[in-house]
Amino acid sequence: MNKGYAVYCDADPHFYDAPHRTSPRTGASRSRYALAASPVPDGWQRHESGDWLALRPVDTDLPAQGWKIHVSACLDNAESVLDRVWRHCVTGRIAFKFVPSRYLLHQRNAKYADRAGSGKFVTVYPADEAEFERLVGELSGLLAGEPGPHILSDLRIGEGPVHVRYGGFTRRDCYDADGELRPAVARPDGVLVPDPRGPVFRVPDWVDPPAFLRPHLDARSAVTVTDMPYTVESALHFSNGGGVYLARDTRTGEQVVLKEARPHAGLAADGADAVARLHRERRALEQLSGLDCTPEVLDHLTVGEHHFLVLEHIDGKPLNTFFARRHPLIEADPGERRLAEYTAWALDVHARVERAVEDVHARGVVFNDLHLFNIMIRDDDSVALLDFEAAHRVDEPGRQTVANPGFVAPSDRRGVAVDRYALACLRLALFLPLTSLLAIDRRKAAHLADVVAEHFPVDRAFLDAAVDEITRSAEAARDDEVTRDDEVTRSDEVVRDDEVTRDDRGSRAGAAPATRRPSPPAGPRPAGPVAPVRPDDWPRSRDSMAGAILASATPTRTDRLFPGDIAQFATAGGGLSFAHGAAGVLYALAESGAGRDEDGEQWLLERTKQPPSGMPLGFHDGLAGVAWTLERLGHRDRALDLTELLLEQSFDHLGPDLHGGAAGLGLALDSLAATTGQSAPHSAALRCAELAADGGSPGRVSRGRARAGLLHGGAGRALLFLRLFERTRDSAFLDLAHDALRQDLDRCVVGAGGALQVDEGWRTMPYLGAGSVGIGMVLDDYLAHRPDEEFARARTEIVAAAQAMFYAQPGLYRGVAGMVLYLGRTTAAVPGTGPEAVRRQLDALSWHAMSYRDRLAFPGEQMMRLSMDLSTGTAGCLLAVASVLGDTRATLPFLPPPRPAAAPLTRPHPGS
Repeated sequence: MNKGYAVYCDADPHFYDAPHRTSPRTGASRSRYALAASPVPDGWQRHESGDWLALRPVDTDLPAQGWKIHVSACLDNAESVLDRVWRHCVTGRIAFKFVPSRYLLHQRNAKYADRAGSGKFVTVYPADEAEFERLVGELSGLLAGEPGPHILSDLRIGEGPVHVRYGGFTRRDCYDADGELRPAVARPDGVLVPDPRGPVFRVPDWVDPPAFLRPHLDARSAVTVTDMPYTVESALHFSNGGGVYLARDTRTGEQVVLKEARPHAGLAADGADAVARLHRERRALEQLSGLDCTPEVLDHLTVGEHHFLVLEHIDGKPLNTFFARRHPLIEADPGERRLAEYTAWALDVHARVERAVEDVHARGVVFNDLHLFNIMIRDDDSVALLDFEAAHRVDEPGRQTVANPGFVAPSDRRGVAVDRYALACLRLALFLPLTSLLAIDRRKAAHLADVVAEHFPVDRAFLDAAVDEITRSAEAARDDEVTRDDEVTRSDEVVRDDEVTRDDRGSRAGAAPATRRPSPPAGPRPAGPVAPVRPDDWPRSRDSMAGAILASATPTRTDRLFPGDIAQFATAGGGLSFAHGAAGVLYALAESGAGRDEDGEQWLLERTKQPPSGMPLGFHDGLAGVAWTLERLGHRDRALDLTELLLEQSFDHLGPDLHGGAAGLGLALDSLAATTGQSAPHSAALRCAELAADGGSPGRVSRGRARAGLLHGGAGRALLFLRLFERTRDSAFLDLAHDALRQDLDRCVVGAGGALQVDEGWRTMPYLGAGSVGIGMVLDDYLAHRPDEEFARARTEIVAAAQAMFYAQPGLYRGVAGMVLYLGRTTAAVPGTGPEAVRRQLDALSWHAMSYRDRLAFPGEQMMRLSMDLSTGTAGCLLAVASVLGDTRATLPFLPPPRPAAAPLTRPHPGS
């Protein structure tokens, strides 16, 4: 689970959105500081972007990079700190920016916020090093004694809230060694290099820190854990509040667990920092001492400002890890005996967890954070409960403040009712770990129970009891039009049930019938089915998915048209891009036969008159994908404008990959050359091939980063080489494709059932984007040109990777939809590629199906919110289903149906 997604859940109950767009109904807008609305001083300019509000004298020229000052603050003293820094900077005509609201400051300091950016409240930009030294001294004196969290990326000045680091003042980007776009600083020779913004203070090797920082550097180095009677052996987990470490007691040799807490950091929904929660956990565990199902407290100590709790080490594995080991649905055909054995084990585990929770309640404690990651299974199958930092006494009325998205209780649950809700979720999650969908719509519980009952020999009453507990009071919660202040959610994965309708989601007049945006229904959300149509009920499912996509559009926004993954907010122009933005959605609508969205195309044309500054060049993340899509949709003039802009850029800094690098750019340019008849794009495509091949010599494929797969590995580069071979008939390109595919296959391992998957070191991946199935797509195309026994054998083993009955997510690049597209396209004549295999994956896709305005939609990455984009959401699912049921043989760019095309799948009868 990527906890970074949680911070994007507050702004909308259906979709991920930027935290600064959080609805006024949550009270977030009322938390804005008074100075955020104060008049701009004479001679100053004001600019608000994302989480920051910046002020700068109009006659001030700042360097592009240098030493800057960060000021941290706690929720209670932030407004006072801001008032003093504001006055000092305005008086001295010093440029600065600040986080404009208490809500956003809370989000930046929350438990699972970005550790590198946590704590930053005000940024001050000195014009030179002399001013830097003066301001550090003045602000340190001005804010002496004020508490604030330590900013991990910075050097702290004394014990106050003032911190410093060397970095960029203005946003410039470059590609790192892995081909990822990163904020940049310039070396003395002018070359841009990544500006590291991790949770560790670093100074570029060409920069000498000013002499006045030496005492603070020495003080930082002096704080160590060497005096503790514990030796850290490994890190188990990090959050913004601190780390969890496996350690050894140097006095006894006993293995222990160290839990670290940083003051004023890692805030929960109630504002409690990591230290407060650590002491809360210590008190709860001391009250539970002697129970077999909880760890014992062994010690607690403080080193510097960091607090540590020493706990008994429980030898076992978290319950979530047992899915990869024991769950039968990760197999193609588990059989009745296998299903029965797993069912017996799962029921036994649930009974043991239920007894453990009862024992905790009997001691007067509410666990308040039960989920798959906090349940430890010992070798003898006995259970232990971990992580009591959210626990409270049974007689306390406290609400849930920290929760896993698959187990977060509705806001009407308090006390032991929170644990009862989690136990109900566990009944379903043990068989089908999709309970994070309940955060979107709790009615999904009944559908999940139906799927479990269909595949496992489990007593229906066991499941019905879970559904009853989960959906209790659900209608009342949905119809509630008022969200109390104490139900404002935070980034600790606590999510709302209330409905928020955005003003800019209306229908637009004049659209063609096929693309008319459905009007939202009036009044409360109707109690219709959680999934209005099955994916395999074509073309009703096509029309329903297209209707959901169009109904979600936000045409008045300039940053995005369709809601998608949080990657929309990671780079300039993310909301326009092919992977996560409008271009990919418009492509999927057109290719699937759902009809052109002419209004959406006009939105994209408006946004690309002057593309966002700093927008990447790549196919999936940038300008190349937008240009290619506009040409595909018939907007040649704009496509040529963007192509010309691309040709003006240097490609030498690009990574070699398909997603954002040379391979994707080369494919787009070569395709644009073919359709427009222009030669310059083809020449540029050949230059991209040289970059992807590390100089163009056969056999010298760039090793780049050690990643494999279609989007980031050798398969994407091989795809460029294959398309260029077909265009030029130069066999050197086939040689390069062979070497690139060989590199990816070297990163694969054969697992259970003979399935070949990409080995990432800590997990294996079968998926279309970064797994073996994406490699298989390109192997099909390679083998159409040149026989290769080893590749043919690997292709057969990759087919097995697409046979599992369960994949955790529905998306195209990391989920079931990619398996549907692959199985419908592959030319491998082996068992598991026929219509029945495709139908089984279409059925598995239905397990994830949700509803948006009574139309079929799918959740995105992490499944905490819906997504409409191509990479993670509904548009990708639409494209995949169209590829096997549609009349147009829809497919991904540059991966047309191989020749000879396989026979289309016969459409099953709806409901079959």
